[in-house]
Amino acid sequence: MYNINRNDFRLSVAPMMDWTDRHCRYFHRLLSPHACLYTEMVTSAALVRGKQLRLLEHSQQEHPVALQLGGSDPQELAEAARYGAEAGYDEINLNVGCPSDRVQSGRFGACLMREPALVGDCVKAMRDAVSVPVTVKCRIGVDDQDEYADLQHFTETMLEAGVEILVVHARKAWLQGLSPKENREIPPLDYDRVYRLKREFPQLLVIINGGITTVEAVQEHLVHVDGVMLGRAAYHDPYVLARVEAALHGLPLPSRESVLQHMRPYIEAELARGTALKHITRHLLGLYQGEPGARGFRRILSEGAHQPGAGWSLIEQAMGSLRIAA
Repeated sequence: MYNINRNDFRLSVAPMMDWTDRHCRYFHRLLSPHACLYTEMVTSAALVRGKQLRLLEHSQQEHPVALQLGGSDPQELAEAARYGAEAGYDEINLNVGCPSDRVQSGRFGACLMREPALVGDCVKAMRDAVSVPVTVKCRIGVDDQDEYADLQHFTETMLEAGVEILVVHARKAWLQGLSPKENREIPPLDYDRVYRLKREFPQLLVIINGGITTVEAVQEHLVHVDGVMLGRAAYHDPYVLARVEAALHGLPLPSRESVLQHMRPYIEAELARGTALKHITRHLLGLYQGEPGARGFRRILSEGAHQPGAGWSLIEQAMGSLRIAA
């Protein structure tokens, strides 16, 4: 049995498809030394049947970092979890919250909330395969299965399977009629339901997710639950991660420019191995959100990073435009 330090989970950054790749995670780590970072969802089939082990690539600077898996076959998930643990991930997380049609067709994601026994079997198989924590990210409900008793039963099943950490997106998912984007915005948030879950299962480490955008909101949630997971806010306005770090850990706020300067060795090393600059700079665009000159900073990076031979000098040019705007 692994030992869990509850303080390690006070802040995390959500797994976000097409966003939280290894370049994004390296950037977020510079802003947030303590947050737990998550990969994009990787399907167990891609690792086990497709042997796409390149999807597990990450840098040592990212730790603590969790691998999120999607799937519903216990043995396949166990093997995928083993790959993840061998690659060095600190946690394996099972996706029971994504509502997209593609995910549903593969019988994983939020539709699995209707099958808690199967999720329990998946978790047990994964826990038997690895020594790192196996966690679950879910919704508060799905479609018409929207009573607290349903979430309570799901949680009891997870506990019986050995889950000690549950990440709960405080919206239910509509599997038909709403797009993934609409599922992040239309179903109402119900934070009280997550708080109640923590009260009734005090032995469970509960992390709340959904619609959380400010330092003040993070601090309020931490009165009721063990941790807060930021999603789109951390991507569109990444400097919020530095603000939360300062509030939770008493760390001085780094300047945005110093964060970019600390990105330089990573960027130059990636360019040397053939990575195009655009794959990295797309994650930096929100760094100056709300600051004078932010639009010009984004424009220079967006237009220039696609050009052949684009390198660090483009980022210096973008930073220079901010000094002029100030």
